Amino acid sequence: MQKEEHVSGLKAGFSKSCGTFCVLVGVTGSVAALKLPLLVSQLLQLPGVDVRVVTTEHAKHFYNPAEVSAQLYSDKDEWELWTQRTDPVLHIELRRWADLLVIAPLDANTLGKIANGICDNLLTCVVRAWDTSRPLLFCPAMNTAMWKHPITDQQVSRLTEFGYVEIPCISKKLVCGDEGKGAMAEVSTIVGVVNQYLQKPDETSQKTCT
Repeated sequence: MQKEEHVSGLKAGFSKSCGTFCVLVGVTGSVAALKLPLLVSQLLQLPGVDVRVVTTEHAKHFYNPAEVSAQLYSDKDEWELWTQRTDPVLHIELRRWADLLVIAPLDANTLGKIANGICDNLLTCVVRAWDTSRPLLFCPAMNTAMWKHPITDQQVSRLTEFGYVEIPCISKKLVCGDEGKGAMAEVSTIVGVVNQYLQKPDETSQKTCT
């Protein structure tokens, strides 16, 4: 019964009110994922914003779901929601619902996947199906040595070629002890960039309000 209620809740979760700007947050397996509760909290303080979160399995290691004040979706929800041909497909429903997708943090592994079109989990499926007329922001976060690897610049450039917007990483002392570039942008910076899109109503989705 609990599983049925969970699935029923997923199916009912994609309506939106007129004037609502729907922000989908993707979170991946970087230590910076521990900032997810703060990011969601600050996004929800923006006027007219609704937030949902898509998490990878590895990202779950870094935050407490009870501290995240938004609906969380993960890989198991994709497969529990769909049981027959008439059922909704979660990564498509999330793509339709969202006016903006921000991936924060975007770890090195998922960066590589997206740059090469790989879609092997819920988040990367949302990205692969993304409506490129809507903004997709990404916030790289990784160890300094990984950031300096030659392939990283190639992959970031590939994402910008797709039309996605980079919120650059910053230099600081990392959790691993290394010091240098690779830390995720500050939460306030990310929220500020998202807020810029709220000021552009002509760029928001033209979906019918329900």
